Amino acid sequence: MKQINRLKVVLVEQNRTGKWLAETLGKNEATVSRWCTNETQPSLETLVDVAKVLNVDVKDLLISTMK
Repeated sequence: MKQINRLKVVLVEQNRTGKWLAETLGKNEATVSRWCTNETQPSLETLVDVAKVLNVDVKDLLISTMK
C-alpha cells in the first residue's frame, strides 16, 4: 500500500490518538484509523480541517513526492 499521508506520525509526535482526532472532527474512529494506515485518504477539505486541529501546515500531513 502506498504511503500518502503522515497522519499517524504527526499524531504520535503530538501524543494524540486517532480516537481523539475522530472525536474532535466528529468522524468515526474506524475512518480515522483507515487514514492513519493509508488504507484510505481523507478529502482535501478534511485534510485541511485535520491540519487546523493539529495546528500544523497541511503539507506536514503529506509525504513529499520530491526526493
